[in-house]
Amino acid sequence: MDRLLVKGGRPLSGEISISGAKNAALPVLAATLLTDEAMVIGNVPYLHDITTTTELLARMGSRITLHEQMRLEVDNSTLQHMYAPYELVRTMRASILVLGPLLARYGRAEVSLPGGCAIGPRPVDLHLRGLRAMGAEIEVENGYIKARARRLRAAELNLELVTVTGTENLMMAATLAQGTTVLNNAAREPEVIDLADCLNAMGARIDGAGGDRIVVQGVDSLHGIRHDIIPDRIEAGTYLVGATMTGGRILLRNICANLMQSVLAKLREAGAEILTRENNLELDMRGRKPRAVNVHTAPFPGFPTDMQAQFTALNSIAEGTGAITEQVFENRFMHIQELLRMGANLRLEGNTAISRGVPALLGAPVMATDLRASASLVLAGLVAHGETQINRIYHIDRGYETIEEKLSLLGARIQRIFGETPGTRSRRRNIA
Repeated sequence: MDRLLVKGGRPLSGEISISGAKNAALPVLAATLLTDEAMVIGNVPYLHDITTTTELLARMGSRITLHEQMRLEVDNSTLQHMYAPYELVRTMRASILVLGPLLARYGRAEVSLPGGCAIGPRPVDLHLRGLRAMGAEIEVENGYIKARARRLRAAELNLELVTVTGTENLMMAATLAQGTTVLNNAAREPEVIDLADCLNAMGARIDGAGGDRIVVQGVDSLHGIRHDIIPDRIEAGTYLVGATMTGGRILLRNICANLMQSVLAKLREAGAEILTRENNLELDMRGRKPRAVNVHTAPFPGFPTDMQAQFTALNSIAEGTGAITEQVFENRFMHIQELLRMGANLRLEGNTAISRGVPALLGAPVMATDLRASASLVLAGLVAHGETQINRIYHIDRGYETIEEKLSLLGARIQRIFGETPGTRSRRRNIA
């Protein structure tokens, strides 16, 4: 199993480009199932979750071609199997997104209940309840969702909780439903807007994306287009936190400030100077130590839960006391035990992590428990004395494209150790 070794003590400095957003690319890949014409998707990040999704589409019968600069061409005209098996779905929550498109276009689907990071319950019942309201017959048997519908019909759907994948799944299903569907209490994330933009370019009729009420007027068919994925605001935020923690200065290319205003506001509160230009962000800490901040996670446009772990790491070495309250997922503080191993002064009170910054963290072997926790441990390693070994980094490969290479470009000392397989020895790829 691969590991990362990080030696702290160097400020991040330099320029890197931000990859396309995983959380935007996955629903757009699912949306290709809504047409039998070829789709070309640009700015696709090279991530494990993307590879899993393309393998899933290929198992169904899709023809997928990889072009230069990570452009994927997806042709679903030969689709044969409306089946998403457990062995592909178990590691990725977003795999549930194929359910709505398959049901809308083909009238049937069999999809394994999904897996993903263990960060708290993210039930799919809101997806199923919405599809049932649109006329689908759904049973859950032996860990599989089995759904059928002659043609979905419009409905007014009142989502009890704000759910990004639920909004995306039901919005995609509604594009080919008969009549006009209304989604109330819809998610407002930029990735939802990007999906709606893609669907509208394909011929859908969607209004209101970016607000809490989305109206979808069903059409008979959709057509293929070329669509470029928006930049990854969480990847950008992670590197900005890293520069803030290390007292560095970095320039990020291919990122828009409008995607991450709440994160930028907290970084400024921590003491960072941030300059925004068209598609560029520059952060400068000038060797200063960050100040602790208080954070409450919330659905967009609030502070993203996917940045909570990174700010917990920041607060662990910041001046003063900070409190970070997690209001989206109930089990998203597993990184705290690992930060404590590195000398952080943290305590958990209910769903709030309270920290008093320490002068320095100490390198230690730690274990990643989920995607964003992995990133927080890498950031902690960047400021720790000595060497930090991060195990189970398959989590981080799900959401960060070549993180060790990008950090090395910014001056970090980081290397990947490739895991042993029978008959082989571990190999080190020293990037620093």
